[in-house]
Amino acid sequence: MYSLYTALLALSLLLLSPYFVFKGLRHKKYFHNLGQRLGRLPATIRQTQAGAIWLHAVSVGEVLALAPLAKGLKQRFPARPLLLSTVTLTGQQIIAQRPGLCAASFYFPLDFAFAVRRVLAQIKPALIVIAESEIWPNFLQQAQRARIPVIFVNGRLSGRSFRRHQMISLWRRFLRQVLRQPAFFLMQTEQDAERLRALGAPAARVAVTGNLKFDVAVPARPSFLSQLARVANGVPVIVAGSTMAGEEAILVDCLRALRQWIPAALLVLAPRHPERFEQVAQLLEEKGISFLRRSEFTQGDELLASRPEVFLLDTLGELAGAYATATVAFVGGSLVPAGGHNPVEPAVWGKPIVFGPFMENFRDMASAFLAAGAARQVHDAEELRACLAALLADTRQQATMGNAARALVEASRGATERVLEKVAELLGES
Repeated sequence: MYSLYTALLALSLLLLSPYFVFKGLRHKKYFHNLGQRLGRLPATIRQTQAGAIWLHAVSVGEVLALAPLAKGLKQRFPARPLLLSTVTLTGQQIIAQRPGLCAASFYFPLDFAFAVRRVLAQIKPALIVIAESEIWPNFLQQAQRARIPVIFVNGRLSGRSFRRHQMISLWRRFLRQVLRQPAFFLMQTEQDAERLRALGAPAARVAVTGNLKFDVAVPARPSFLSQLARVANGVPVIVAGSTMAGEEAILVDCLRALRQWIPAALLVLAPRHPERFEQVAQLLEEKGISFLRRSEFTQGDELLASRPEVFLLDTLGELAGAYATATVAFVGGSLVPAGGHNPVEPAVWGKPIVFGPFMENFRDMASAFLAAGAARQVHDAEELRACLAALLADTRQQATMGNAARALVEASRGATERVLEKVAELLGES
């Protein structure tokens, strides 16, 4: 079955190669990391002695979620080098902005046995820690053959993914075999754990430790916030984070409607993917919206002089801190079927939160915020406009929701310590 899986993987990559070539040439992606993804790591990463801890995070969100765990691992196991891999360029850029996060970083290998073997031989990890649900059959098989334990942390399994895994009986049988290989699955919720057990993971290796994203530290405030506060001067600021295609136009229309009765209202707009920064800037120009790009802001008086309607946050790593200036926070990827993004980032600042109907990737977290009265959910552009208008007009409600959001985060912390205990158990260093 592994041979069939590998053949199908190779065929899929071959069929998708025109897309990857196009995206690689247009956005300068994929080609620069192909060597690493085939198992050729830089000499500076290779370990001469076994014992490293290898953390894997797909992209930006997972890197940020693993940051408290990485800090805990370094404190608890100082003799073990901490290595961090990602799949995306943006993930690597976030790591580069945090030089103390790990000893070295690299790109995760493609799921071919030869590439995985090369990487394992070069970094000689004592333990591999994978964030969420990145299940790669060949990778897990090669790690098992090398007798390297693999532990999944912050695991989640949406209803959609669960149903998809059950659709084809041949895949279901294969997956049952694959899920017997990791040492532990540490899941976010009991529902995630139940679904994984139903797919075939051994019940004794599945536990619920909570969501690591609640353990995030309060981020540093970006340098531009003081200028932004002077521009706002008490006027409402809407911070829309991690927005996806189709959402920016809705948010701009909402802003225009709100500015009819709050003329100086300001929108901080942070698109999710860097390759869309130019596209969003073009959209703002076409709609006749005055805006200033963060990448062109030099701490002078541009903000005060131009008093833009929109501040375009076209940088990486500053959104979490930018929520500090929000009167109301909108969590993107939720008005369109993209699964939503992390509501904890504005919650740590005690901000009222609004998101759309598509929060599948943060299903339980979204439900918790709604139940606590810390967030409001809207279903379309009209509801979003009405919700923002109501919240901006009610400072008492803003404070009530913001306090509830912060309290929920504080009450939900602790997953990092529970994961550290399991890691210590696997390493024999309890």
